Amino acid sequence: FFQAEDGIRDYKVTGVQTCALPIWRYRELAAILAIRDIKVRYKQTLLGAAWAILQPVMTMVVFSIFFGRLANMPSDGVPYPVFVFAALLPWQLFAHALTTSSNSIIENERLVTKVYFPRLIIPLASILAGLIDFAIAFLVLLAMMAWFGIVPGVAILAIPLFSLLAVTAALAVGLWLAALNSLYRDFRYTIP
Repeated sequence: FFQAEDGIRDYKVTGVQTCALPIWRYRELAAILAIRDIKVRYKQTLLGAAWAILQPVMTMVVFSIFFGRLANMPSDGVPYPVFVFAALLPWQLFAHALTTSSNSIIENERLVTKVYFPRLIIPLASILAGLIDFAIAFLVLLAMMAWFGIVPGVAILAIPLFSLLAVTAALAVGLWLAALNSLYRDFRYTIP
């Protein structure tokens, strides 16, 4: 046992637990910051949270017109809108997670300098907000699949695993870019 800062006796932890335990203790802060990010993003918009649906749907429409109709790119028998939308969702999750995690420390600079908490909470909270958008857009994908009569197979059970992989990869690169971004503000412009 060891005596923690807050006076609570705890077991001595090592390895991954050393990093994960403080994050687990501050999970409420991560949820509060994620909710704040969602509210700020959609607060002064005309369409509000509908942007979580409109952005991937409009991108799907543009890709379907240019690649499906004009370029005649093959989709292996799958209706082209579903083919494109299914590919766009993980990419947009990765791109959003990378962008928000790499800019999160700079955007929350005042919070970082005033109060102690694990700094990893800030990029994680920004990614959690993107996961909400991903979940909403995934429901749209399921509705499109039902509309076109496509029955999802067993592979749909792997989606949480691949989503976790995309978020983890984006977080890994985003943490490096967040550190570089806090030192050199030029890195903000290199992120897609």
